[in-house]
Amino acid sequence: MSETIFHKIINREIPADVVYEDEHLIAFRDIAPQAPVHVLFVPKQTFPTLNDVPEEEAIVVGRLATAAARYAKAQGFAESGYRIVMNCNEDGGQTVFQIHLHLLAGAPLGRFGTELG
Repeated sequence: MSETIFHKIINREIPADVVYEDEHLIAFRDIAPQAPVHVLFVPKQTFPTLNDVPEEEAIVVGRLATAAARYAKAQGFAESGYRIVMNCNEDGGQTVFQIHLHLLAGAPLGRFGTELG
């Protein structure tokens, strides 16, 4: 698998506004935010898409979600609400092929998806 921009951030080859890091994951502000708060949570293990995460590694996804929840609580917007999103492949909106979780908050987020009918 080729190295993505996220791998370069993890390896400190390019700068990012890192807001959290531990031995399993890194979190940083999105450079093209879609909400007042837009943070990406990225595992340090390489999985191009959610489809590539084996069942025995499901904890990787759980770590991303719980880290996002901890961040929301620490930043004081957990009670007012936030959204977490994982995109998978091109039709799902994935543009960087290393799994990651988007945390969006800071304003009413409304509906999402495409209108049907």
